[in-house]
Amino acid sequence: MRHTGSTVERQVFEQPALDIDALLAPSVRDALASLDGQAPLLAGMARYHLGEVDAHFQGSGVAGIHRGKRVRPALAILSCVAAGGNADEAAPLAAALELLHNFTLIHDDVQDQSPRRRHRSTVWSLWGVGQAINAGDALFAAAHLPMYRLVTTQPAALVLRLAEAFDRMTIEIVRGQTLDLTFEGRGDVTTDDYLAMIEGKTAAIVRFAAWAGALLGGATELTAGRFATFGLALGLGFQIRDDALGIWGSLDATGKAPADDIRRRKQSLPILMLRERLGPDIRDEVDGLYAASPVGEEGVTRILSLLGESGVREDLDTRVIRYHDEARAALLTAGGQEPTGSWVQLHALVDQLAGRLG
Repeated sequence: MRHTGSTVERQVFEQPALDIDALLAPSVRDALASLDGQAPLLAGMARYHLGEVDAHFQGSGVAGIHRGKRVRPALAILSCVAAGGNADEAAPLAAALELLHNFTLIHDDVQDQSPRRRHRSTVWSLWGVGQAINAGDALFAAAHLPMYRLVTTQPAALVLRLAEAFDRMTIEIVRGQTLDLTFEGRGDVTTDDYLAMIEGKTAAIVRFAAWAGALLGGATELTAGRFATFGLALGLGFQIRDDALGIWGSLDATGKAPADDIRRRKQSLPILMLRERLGPDIRDEVDGLYAASPVGEEGVTRILSLLGESGVREDLDTRVIRYHDEARAALLTAGGQEPTGSWVQLHALVDQLAGRLG
């Protein structure tokens, strides 16, 4: 769960016809207001993480701070509009997804002991692990508030269905994160194990965003299912691209040091693919290097060399392309064959995520 933003990646969402940030703002603002009270630190940490204020909780001087790509809320709104709905009606759902996603990021930073996110210090590194857990918990609860407001425009039965699916999706995310942590330091994790893990940890929320947005837009069950297939493929491709960036991405683009995932012994897909290609002796060497926490610089250099020799990066890129091709195919099946409006933006979103550098 490592995210940064760039002008190129966000430009499709900044068209006057569909300003995702503007659509999100009222629901996010109202949800964050619920955190105000006798513990101002709580709301301050949440707003800091979301890029609304600086570390002194001042709003001035924070222009240009990366708030993330907001892919999930954008996907929910675009899917709703593509299915025939109104962007404003999907805004509460989009806000709920953005707040939930950021809850997972705060906890993820604690678990990974990551000092930086979006080119700034993480919440736990500034205010401690305990307070970061509080901030994440608060965002989890606040994420539900916009969901409940859907009842003002949608049938209660649909809102209840989406709310239950929202919580079940969150369980899938946490289950995936649990597996991810148990994989660290192990030498018996397979690529199939990994793909099952990221289907929950990363792809579940992307799948939900497309599916729920389509339902809000009036899609049939069949069409909403096709949107879900689209979101699942997009989410899997997103995470595998993230894995590549966790090893070969630049500091300027990702906000993290190159090969940071190796240092932190992440059992990302490149490492698992490498293990499958090595003979027993070299595989044992890699396992030995991964036994150190963190992996030393000589070990990082050695693993990078083995990755290069084995052609992992090229094959990983092929996998990313395949998943994004599957996402495009699912989108066409859902009805996105006409190059107009939100369908254009959905296809552009796929293209941007496939080639992103951060």
